[in-house]
Amino acid sequence: MADPLPVFERVVRRAHVFTAARPTPAGGFHPFDQRDIHPKLPPIVRNLFDDGHFAQSTFEAYKFVDKEVQRLAGLTESGFKLMMQALSADNPMIRLNDLNTTSEKDEQKGFQFLFAGSVLALRNPRGHEHSVIDSPDQCLDHLSLASLLLRRLDAAGLK
Repeated sequence: MADPLPVFERVVRRAHVFTAARPTPAGGFHPFDQRDIHPKLPPIVRNLFDDGHFAQSTFEAYKFVDKEVQRLAGLTESGFKLMMQALSADNPMIRLNDLNTTSEKDEQKGFQFLFAGSVLALRNPRGHEHSVIDSPDQCLDHLSLASLLLRRLDAAGLK
């Protein structure tokens, strides 16, 4: 027999399973632990995910990435413009490496576009449209990319 509860209600009733970084009763771990989502992301990201608000969870994560880049670059810009300026390969405010070799310059430029592209493709639609709906797996993919970006900032030794 099919489950009579709507999908949202089933997710909400299971939310307690995701609330701690401990094994779930089924023996698994929270999806954030499985995907190694960056611990620096604010608690609201996980809370929204646990409550089934996947698009909003993605939006909050990328707002945090944006604020981290603002803070590290000392800029007030936001979004695409911020990422292109802060991570520029020619005159970066955030250096991800020494920029001595072609490979290092390529890496800087590549991350410039990853940061800028993630803002355009992931944050902006969720901030400007009311009808964006993400699945839990899509959200986790988005959060994995945000985690990669934050870890790259960490690896650069920026404070």
